[in-house]
Amino acid sequence: MDITFIITIFLIGFIGSYVSGMLGIGGSIIKYPLLLYIPPIFGIAAFSAHDVSGISAVQVLFASIAGVWAYRKGGYLNKTLIIYMGGSVLIGSVIGSFGSQSMSEDGINMVYGVLALIAAVMMFIPKKGIDNIPLNEVKFNKWLAAILALIVGLGSGVVGAAGGFLLVPIMLVVLKIPTRVTIASSLAITFISSIGATVGKVTTGQVDYYPALIMIVASIIASPLGAMAGKKMNTKILQIILAVLILATTVKIWLGILA
Repeated sequence: MDITFIITIFLIGFIGSYVSGMLGIGGSIIKYPLLLYIPPIFGIAAFSAHDVSGISAVQVLFASIAGVWAYRKGGYLNKTLIIYMGGSVLIGSVIGSFGSQSMSEDGINMVYGVLALIAAVMMFIPKKGIDNIPLNEVKFNKWLAAILALIVGLGSGVVGAAGGFLLVPIMLVVLKIPTRVTIASSLAITFISSIGATVGKVTTGQVDYYPALIMIVASIIASPLGAMAGKKMNTKILQIILAVLILATTVKIWLGILA
């Protein structure tokens, strides 16, 4: 492994983790396609979908907890939301990650493409008035949240993502959770989900530890920086960035699938 490999993987991890902390997602929505397509361009590596999903699972674990730490103050972490959605997504991610071992490369990419497409559509649905709700008056349907989180967990476990890129639209559009509460709580839920995905990927031998370690170092540095930036940004801008990001990634993934 040469310095070009280390720098490339580090930058992929840094960029993804910065956005992770800023938008409340695990970062796989960015790192999955970057790991799949960027290293081959420079001729430094050619990761399979199984490799990428394994590396992503481990990396998201550290990116999300680093982001949560940055949001630990301010009252944005909704404990009820975290418990209901976190528990369900953990169960789903464990099942999904073990089941992915028997899936084909195209099958894993297809699952990722479908999840990204759903998230992209949801992000462009109007979200009026959610940021006018006081933090102590946030209410939501607990069982609906749990069921949706279980479904997200199943899909995210397959691709090694923690599902934050889909959990955020669900919280904003379906559950009507204020943006900053969504971002902070999503990072905590993503951390819980990534535990299940990581256990499944490690147990089934789907993790390449050297690039995963590089990504972890990048995550610990970048995720808190992204969280600090997110706290200062207008919530509408945060929503627009996430929507454009998910849409761009969805297009890229589907172009690869169809090609």
